[in-house]
Amino acid sequence: MAIRRGTARLLRELGFAVLPEVTLRSGRRADIVALGPEGEIWIVEIKSSVADFQSDTKWPHYKSACDRFFFATSPEVGDIFPASEGLIIADAFDADIARDAAPQRLSAQARRALTLRLAQIAARRLHEIEDPPPRGLGDL
Repeated sequence: MAIRRGTARLLRELGFAVLPEVTLRSGRRADIVALGPEGEIWIVEIKSSVADFQSDTKWPHYKSACDRFFFATSPEVGDIFPASEGLIIADAFDADIARDAAPQRLSAQARRALTLRLAQIAARRLHEIEDPPPRGLGDL
């Protein structure tokens, strides 16, 4: 949670709208999906330890669902990630981009579908804060 909070603060500072725990069309759940001021989509995969990174085989699949892909981690874990991927170093209060991610453009169709999905998720989550669903019906 500390890494996520610091990373979300950085992204918000950069003008992004941030949604944690987003299930993508592939069925995989991204730790953070951020929608930028120009419509760009970033995915951030949070890794809290070396073991967490070593046991994860799903992160390469996220790259096809975004314009830029980053790992986010704590200063204690450090840079154990592939040099080809973006890197954010974060704590509970702040974060910095240690290595930028290579841009790759989503197709217009994929961008539209994901942007619509993000809007629906955000609206549902906001509504559920105001009016929680009966037990068993909420799934966002």
